[in-house]
Amino acid sequence: MSQFIVSARKYRPARFEDVVGQAHVADTLKNALATDHVAHAFLFTGPRGVGKTTCARILAKVLNCENRTPDFEACNECSSCRAFNENASFNIIELDAASNNSVDHIRALVEQVRFQPQQGRYKVFIIDEVHMLSNQAFNAFLKTLEEPPPYAIFILATTEKHKIIPTILSRCQIFDFRRITIADMVAHLQASCHKENIEAEEDALHIIAQKADGALRDALSIFDRICASAAGRKIRYEDVIENLNVLDYDYFFQMTDALLGEDLPGVLNLFEQIQRKGFEPDTFVNGLAEHLRNVLVCKDEATLALLETGENLRERYRRQAALAPASFILTCLGIANDCDVNYKMARHKRLHVEMALIKMTFISRAISAAKNGGSLAIPEKKTLDLNGGRLPTDGGRPATQSEPPKTQRLTLAAEPEENYQPAGLSAVENPPPPTAHRPPSFGKKSLFSLESYEAEVEKEERILAEKESRLTLENAWIEWSKYAEGVDSQRLKLVMKEAEMSLEAETVVVKVGMATSRNLLMDENNRITDHLRQTLHDPRLKLRIDLDEAQAESLRTAPPSRRAMTNKERFDQMREQNPLVLDLVKRFELSIIE
Repeated sequence: MSQFIVSARKYRPARFEDVVGQAHVADTLKNALATDHVAHAFLFTGPRGVGKTTCARILAKVLNCENRTPDFEACNECSSCRAFNENASFNIIELDAASNNSVDHIRALVEQVRFQPQQGRYKVFIIDEVHMLSNQAFNAFLKTLEEPPPYAIFILATTEKHKIIPTILSRCQIFDFRRITIADMVAHLQASCHKENIEAEEDALHIIAQKADGALRDALSIFDRICASAAGRKIRYEDVIENLNVLDYDYFFQMTDALLGEDLPGVLNLFEQIQRKGFEPDTFVNGLAEHLRNVLVCKDEATLALLETGENLRERYRRQAALAPASFILTCLGIANDCDVNYKMARHKRLHVEMALIKMTFISRAISAAKNGGSLAIPEKKTLDLNGGRLPTDGGRPATQSEPPKTQRLTLAAEPEENYQPAGLSAVENPPPPTAHRPPSFGKKSLFSLESYEAEVEKEERILAEKESRLTLENAWIEWSKYAEGVDSQRLKLVMKEAEMSLEAETVVVKVGMATSRNLLMDENNRITDHLRQTLHDPRLKLRIDLDEAQAESLRTAPPSRRAMTNKERFDQMREQNPLVLDLVKRFELSIIE
């Protein structure tokens, strides 16, 4: 039985042209080799699994190659290349800084720098995970890194550049490696399938690439796992989503269709079916948000390139994007985002997600109502007429009464789209509410826009202005006293009762004798003002809090029995009652805060 080699090692690039997704790095290094402008220190930084160590090894191999190709690649035939391929080269030294991060390890490395290469021109030191070095090790490495011998080249690799001290960064040429795109990963996986004589569906490879999250090494590891479980040397989409525990995209297409058609039973039943398959509700919400994002980018040809899926799936997204209005998608994305943010704090997590789905279900009807009048009339629930023994026929009132049915008004923030008819509704000017189920009441926080909020504020102020103003000095003092009785702070209550009040036009002027009292009232200013405006029916009312110098002077000269004592007066009183307090102050070196 031959030893198995994982794909990440078996198909590791050996030439610059084979490096996936890092053409900017490969081209720059090849140009440096062509012009003989190779730096003595490099820093390769970027996410995991994107080719940092691979490029470092290729560069080290090319530097010592005796017969470079015209495009400055290694020949793979000279003695240096063969020694490198067999891991027997003494001129290329790799150090794992995660386990060799002390000053002693760096000193041993510096000792090796002193010896010239046995074969070839350069002695290359590759230090992986260099951010793991201690500060003392970095400082011990500085001099050697800045002025190495002419034959020494250092290549540092890290995933966390911010942890490296600036003095090291300033001595290196820094190359930033990018995340591997899904298209590049799929192409590399298809090449691996061709070499292994494995048949793979394109959608299956796309799922593997998406799960890898920009790391080619992770994609190849997942590929090996799928190959081990695949039957008949064929990788199918169904096998991949089952093995990786990924929710099938078909569920999201069905869910979006149900939302567009306002099919609430279908939405809830589909969500129940997804939960029975073992998927967590937050996983479904995030997947639905990703699906809606893909539908949104398909609305315009200019953003179609942002869709990272196979061609078959791309066509399905196009068809659904043609049916879904942009306003519907954007509102759904907002609801999904709010659901995801508040999911951890929700005590009933399933109900939390279901409420978000219910809101999404009736977005189309809400947009249509906003287009026709800006509000959605929701009839009150029908009740049984105990007197007549029959159900009312006019929306909640007995048939004998002529009073019109009460309605609840729901102000909407969603902007209507031109020429849009919600799915599942006939083309009528004012579509009736559904009879099978009532639309939910959307909260102000989830759907209100800034414009609708300002409109509500203006409406409340207008209603308040229409009422007869009660603003008099007597009424203002009565409401001021009522507010004082309701506060929890005894100090604030005392300050409000001792304050003096006067009225200047529409401004209530309150005077206090101490700066601390004024500061205390200023902290409560907004709440007191709102209370006075509401109770006195005057939105123009203003509250001003002044410091009365005459009252302040009288309080300063008044005996303590008639005013609040200062801290020093309290201390003197405590000292008279217990002389040991002074000894306590001296022992702990305490001071009195004035």
